[in-house]
Amino acid sequence: MTPSEMESRIVRYGELHPCKTAFIDAHTPGSDQKENFTIIGGGVSESPDQHVHITIPHGFNIGAAGQPPKCRNSMHNHRTAEVFFVLKGRWRFFWGEKGDAGEVILEEGDIFNIPTNIFRGFENIGTDYGMIMAILGGDDAGGGVIWAPHVIEDAKAHGLILGENGKLYDSKKGERLPEGVKPMPLLSKEELAEVDCPSAMDVIGGYVRRYLDMVALAEEKPVKVIGAEGLIRDKPGFEVDFLTRASATQEKHEHDKPSVLMPVKGHWRVDWDGGSATLAPGDTMSVPEGLAHSVVPSMTGEAALFHVIATDDAAGPTWKG
Repeated sequence: MTPSEMESRIVRYGELHPCKTAFIDAHTPGSDQKENFTIIGGGVSESPDQHVHITIPHGFNIGAAGQPPKCRNSMHNHRTAEVFFVLKGRWRFFWGEKGDAGEVILEEGDIFNIPTNIFRGFENIGTDYGMIMAILGGDDAGGGVIWAPHVIEDAKAHGLILGENGKLYDSKKGERLPEGVKPMPLLSKEELAEVDCPSAMDVIGGYVRRYLDMVALAEEKPVKVIGAEGLIRDKPGFEVDFLTRASATQEKHEHDKPSVLMPVKGHWRVDWDGGSATLAPGDTMSVPEGLAHSVVPSMTGEAALFHVIATDDAAGPTWKG
């Protein structure tokens, strides 16, 4: 791989293309300042305006959400994994149909593998623009988003209608549902009763890991954060490792499936036969399968990086093993 070929597989933080109309709550007060980013894969955006940076299938999707203070993302559900780590700011994640069943506050570098089949939302509670990076299970990310009924009803009052085809239509722009396309049906009481509502102890204890704890554990080798034998035990179709300066090595390695490098602290140099590249926090690099490479910090100071590797496990509900 030449440097130019590899550069096409790097999405720089400063070159991300935001979409401000990605989801049904894009006009709803309190959620109308969100910026959504689809970095790798098709993601779950409901808008044709969403820009996809890298379309190569990886077995998972990489995305991001940027929000100013007090902006929130509405209650929704997923059929496959939704993993977030905080890149910038301070964030509150909450769950339950109305968002009042439990919550957790995450700081920069913390990671949260949100269990499937629960309604979840998140809010920037910091004092500046914040950014969270996301990993979604499966190439089609589970086929889209499942919204809590009140979210769909609130959106309709502000001009947005979600069709049963998963596409958004803005009545403020004169758009209407196409002939033969019905509105997305609201979940019935029976369907709502089947959505989980776990305790804070179960969620925080099982699916949240703190940055400083991971740093302490990565003294000698990378930490398996998500995986069958990870700090968070799950098999979502990918694994997530955490590297620091202490656990990085110049020895090259390769994978038989695509992998992704996502720095959270410091600058990192990626070397492969034929070239090298330097990554900064917020950058995302797709590494082809079979390409031997090494990843080490390129400067002094604090350095940490998440490494996402596809597996043979099918994307689906959170593993209960």
